[in-house]
Parts: sequence; C-alpha cells; structure tokens
Amino acid sequence: MLPSVILNALLILLNLLCTVIGLRRAPASKLFRYFTTLSNLLCAAAAAAVLCCYALGELPLWVIVFKYAGTCAVTVTMLTVLLYLLPASGDWRLVLYGTDMILHVICPLMAIASFLFFEKTDMPAWVMAPGVAPVMLYAVLYCRKVVFAPEARRWEDFYGFNYKGKWPISCAAMTVLAGLTAFALWKI
Repeated sequence: MLPSVILNALLILLNLLCTVIGLRRAPASKLFRYFTTLSNLLCAAAAAAVLCCYALGELPLWVIVFKYAGTCAVTVTMLTVLLYLLPASGDWRLVLYGTDMILHVICPLMAIASFLFFEKTDMPAWVMAPGVAPVMLYAVLYCRKVVFAPEARRWEDFYGFNYKGKWPISCAAMTVLAGLTAFALWKI
C-alpha cells in the first residue's frame, strides 16, 4: 500500500505544480482546452480518491474504476504524444520538455504503475466504457470547437487532427487508440 500512497501523492502534487505553472504561462481558458491538462487533472482527482479511501480502509470498486479511467486517459495522452505529436513536430522540446515531460510521460507512467501493480483488481468488462469515456467526450468537444464552431469562435487546431479536413480519420484513430488502451489496462 505504501508505494501506491507515494505514487498517488506524487501524481496529485506534480499535477498541481504543473497546473500552477501552466496558469502562470497561459490563461485558464487556453490551458483547460488541452486533453493533456484535463486527463492529468482527472488522474489526479482519481489519485486523491484513492488516498481518501486508503485512509478509510479499502478501495471500493467505483474508486478503482475512477482510477482506471484516469489512467486510461493519461495513457492515451502519452501514446498520442509519443506516436503522433513528437513525430509530427520533429522537435522533442515541443512536447517533452519541462512540465510537458511531467504531464506527457512521467505522470502517465506513475499512474500506470500505481494502477497495475497496487490498485487493480478483477474488474468486469463494462469498466472499459469509463476507460474510453474521457477520450470520447473530449473528441466531441474538440470536433465541435475546431471543426463545427462558427469561424469567429473556433479553437486553433493545436493537435493538427483536422489537418486538411481529415478529422474523421483522426477521430477514428483516437477511438481505436482509446479502445486498445482501455482493453490493455483492463486485461493486463
């Protein structure tokens, strides 16, 4: 239990630190547009629930599912950065430097280790739905704001998922990635 407590406490502290630093660099309206920020805060909230339940004695299934959903979300963040954004940018400093390294790699790896080695129990297959839900909800928001919003109110396509109008391909790829991530973390 102690390694889980340490990892979950670090997840919370690192996310709070990165959020404070992020808010000093950009307004909240921009910072909270990024799935990286949202997925890491979800994972930190789940880590806080885990710590609270440890203090009460045991982890109920809903907390394990919450941690699973947060872990799936940050794992998708990490995989998207490593498999798409890093190769697309060609410059590791754009996605793996400073707080980005913490949010894109360090926190996801800590969440995966914490979940798989210390918190995961036998879970029914239905938990894969909450594991995929954060990515699907964000996909709806991103498409609405980047593709379908009136021109004056659109977000910049900061991930490049709509490059040359290819958002259906990006959406399908992200759905597959989220599904495979949820399945892998459920099955392992």
